[in-house]
Amino acid sequence: MKIFTKEELIEELKKIRSMGWIPNARKGNVGGVGNTLEDLLGIEENNLPIPNASEWELKSQRIETTSLTTLFHMEPSPRTMRFVPKILLPKYGWKHEEAGTLYPDEEMSFRQTITGTGRSDRGFTVIVDRQQRKVLISFDLNYVDPKHKEWLETVKNRAGLDELSPQPYWGFDDLGHKAGTKLLNCFYIQARTKVEKGKEFFSYEKIFVLTKFNIESFISAIEKGYVYVDFDARTGHNHGTKFRLRQDKLTELYEDVRSI
Repeated sequence: MKIFTKEELIEELKKIRSMGWIPNARKGNVGGVGNTLEDLLGIEENNLPIPNASEWELKSQRIETTSLTTLFHMEPSPRTMRFVPKILLPKYGWKHEEAGTLYPDEEMSFRQTITGTGRSDRGFTVIVDRQQRKVLISFDLNYVDPKHKEWLETVKNRAGLDELSPQPYWGFDDLGHKAGTKLLNCFYIQARTKVEKGKEFFSYEKIFVLTKFNIESFISAIEKGYVYVDFDARTGHNHGTKFRLRQDKLTELYEDVRSI
């Protein structure tokens, strides 16, 4: 496999951009925009052929999408409390929709995808406390949708209806370390899409080189609602707490954004 310098890779990407509409090489694959680009570059999946490859990644997406991409997994503090399986699930969870069929009758669920710009229909939100340098999870009964009235009564009996105490949180420094090791320097390409006669085509139009992940920008993205905290736990398994990003906001997390 050929090894490119960074500038040679940029030149290859510019050539691909000049090709215009290109058929999806992986029909039926939602990741086709990335797979097709890798095929055009002649590289293996997730194997960027440049020096210091471990510090870089190639990301591509459809320009029209605002779907979420997982940045990293990280459980909240205090870690020793195992907050999600030991507190949120048993005290604030609800009956799993597949309890009694796929799972046992008593299977519980705690699934919430929440942001810092509003509360979920079960009253949860993300709060950025810059003074304490923490990202916290908050609960407020006044924001619970009436359709969850019965659930709220069970919460009253299990945990009470006050604010979470203690509140699960992530320290800014811990987030910065985790994100800094996960969010690498990035060649970021956006593609337009169209479908003709049942066949999908991509036009790779925007090329960015993103360097120097910035924790302050990450915290701001949480405040703006671009970064979501995603809980996904059930009685039998905690799938892990994820930080997820609106894909079209990736450039906002880096200090240096170079448009090619």
